[in-house]
Amino acid sequence: MLTSEEKTKIIKKYKLNQKDTGSADVQIALLTEEIKKLLKHLKENPKDQHSRRGLLKMVIKRKRLLKYLEKESKRRYNSIIKKIGLKK
Repeated sequence: MLTSEEKTKIIKKYKLNQKDTGSADVQIALLTEEIKKLLKHLKENPKDQHSRRGLLKMVIKRKRLLKYLEKESKRRYNSIIKKIGLKK
């Protein structure tokens, strides 16, 4: 789970305007950081099936948001992919 300070940093980095906290870009960035933390946890605890299920749900949600963003704005989609370091 991300701390509030970590979330604030990520939101500041990926927000589109001053009041933006929930755009697809921000949500994708937050999910990516959560996924990274969960992957680290699962490497240390390979039998934790409950966390694995949560990880899969997050990956699916991020995939849906990326698909939506690609359909809405190809420029923003390409930008967020490069910033986060995901493969297409």
